Amino acid sequence: MIFKKFKFILQKIFYFMQKTQSTLKSGILSTLILIAIFGSVYQSKNTQASDIPEGIALKTDTTTSEVRLFFVGDLMGHDPMIKAAWNDSAGIYEYGHWFQYLSPILENYDCAIGNLEVTLGGRPFKGYPQFSSPDAYAAGIQAAGFDFLITANNHSQDRGKAGLERTLFVLDSLKIPHTGTFSDTLTREKTYPYMLELKGVKIALLNATYGTNGLQVVHPNVVNMMDSLVMKKDIQKAKNAGAQYIIATMHWGNEYQRTESDEQKKWAMWLADQGVDAIIGMHPHVVEPMKFITSKKYPNKQIPVVYSLGNFISNQRERFKDGGIGVELLLKVSQGKVSFQSWGYMPFWCYLGGSPRGYYALPVSDVEKNPTKYKLSAVDQAKLETFAEDTRILLKGIPEIFIK
Repeated sequence: MIFKKFKFILQKIFYFMQKTQSTLKSGILSTLILIAIFGSVYQSKNTQASDIPEGIALKTDTTTSEVRLFFVGDLMGHDPMIKAAWNDSAGIYEYGHWFQYLSPILENYDCAIGNLEVTLGGRPFKGYPQFSSPDAYAAGIQAAGFDFLITANNHSQDRGKAGLERTLFVLDSLKIPHTGTFSDTLTREKTYPYMLELKGVKIALLNATYGTNGLQVVHPNVVNMMDSLVMKKDIQKAKNAGAQYIIATMHWGNEYQRTESDEQKKWAMWLADQGVDAIIGMHPHVVEPMKFITSKKYPNKQIPVVYSLGNFISNQRERFKDGGIGVELLLKVSQGKVSFQSWGYMPFWCYLGGSPRGYYALPVSDVEKNPTKYKLSAVDQAKLETFAEDTRILLKGIPEIFIK
């Protein structure tokens, strides 16, 4: 539209020059052209209702769209994982191939979110109990298609003040948005709760952990803790900032317990009472149930709760621990309002092997559909099928997402 107006005005200018046989210098012509451009752009950007001729009605936006979110659980970095990522011939750490079967899936989502359960604290690189992974791990996660990382978990403080701050520096350098840990209180005040702005709506992301394995957080660093007084203020701050949907990501629960604890239930209900719209949990390293809850304060509102996403990438190879789920959260956006539309889960099994050797996130349904594509050994195929059956039994009644 602007181009058409500009073209019309230019035509008038040149017509005027030809008609009057003007000897305008090029500088004056340039000035006229700039005035024409500016006037056209200015008019386009500043058209008010009063500029619209009488009898022409303004159209109200009645379109309906969908915000597609995808959450995965713990992105770990055990010692064997660090060793497997080393490319001796190139002299570098490489993680990109670990996510090659995941990337096409993440492309379908407006925002893919993962739990970074390591620090990027620099050398010496180490796994459990105090994690520090190579920076290449974050780069590989980003290249896979993840859009956002949460960082408040029980390993946030593994490398102390320097490790926490270096982790944030690396993520910022890679331009990976994140929340949950902060270099100081001022940064937290300015950036938290984090607002995802997708398709014209604001979605607030909260992130907190039950603790940091007894390691003291050093001032002025901040690791978001599950503190009801602080979290209540954070939720209200999100509302005041115009959040249209609030999602709490919680690092909670009992490790290796496949059902939610009483404490998780209490926290989930408390969050629902505060007006949180969805709750996504992690930490137990196994998948836990997905359920709807309803609070007394909002009796007409169902809150989707994922109690634990399980491991996504890790070296924990035992039954129940060797995989996790990606959870799809679909939100309906209509006339500027956001509401829950549907959800579902996609099981992933973590495969150790392949060429080059690595820890591959395998979408279970695709392996089942195309076994020759993945070429798993009989032992690994059996383990994948066991994980799939265990997960489907646990989440019976929740829609499973299949690879098309």
